[in-house]
Amino acid sequence: MNIKTQKSNTKQQDKSTLLASRVSFGKKGFWKCCGEILLVMAAVHVLMNYIIISAYIPTESMKNTIMPGDRVLGIRFLNNYRRGDIIIFPDPEGSGNHLIKRIVGLPGDTLEIKEGCNGYAVFINGEQLQETYLPERMEIEENLAIKVPVGGYFLMGDNRNQSYDARYWEKKIVFSDQITGKVLVRYWPLKRMGVLK
Repeated sequence: MNIKTQKSNTKQQDKSTLLASRVSFGKKGFWKCCGEILLVMAAVHVLMNYIIISAYIPTESMKNTIMPGDRVLGIRFLNNYRRGDIIIFPDPEGSGNHLIKRIVGLPGDTLEIKEGCNGYAVFINGEQLQETYLPERMEIEENLAIKVPVGGYFLMGDNRNQSYDARYWEKKIVFSDQITGKVLVRYWPLKRMGVLK
């Protein structure tokens, strides 16, 4: 009887110790988990507000490169923009929206839009620009000639006949400090996910 009671007491002590350690571990584990969640949330906040930019495309101005309903990701605050880069920037007309267009004219370029080999085309410093991404020939009402100033860019949509861009803006140049980011990839829809060129 004595032995059974001793064994019973030992089992109860073991259970109590195990339960106490689980409770103690549970509290520590809970706070550790909360800390990790907060850390992840802070990292996502920094990424999405200071490094990465996400955008939804509502119009056809960049068709067929980017279609209405597409979602894209870009990187903020790059400085080495090149001809052909697709960028995000605030509307120069002051609508409060952000736009997505392609860089066509670089700082120092003399840019002209006039009759070319196959209808109207863009000429950079006297040479016709080869734009394989255009879905159709460009139609315009009048020729355009502009000298792109230092630090500035001339921007156009790929779907030239459906794009309201620098050809029509009162302020035709977007400067580098006005650019929000460079678009790199489409992530939606999944079937067309990939790098944008």
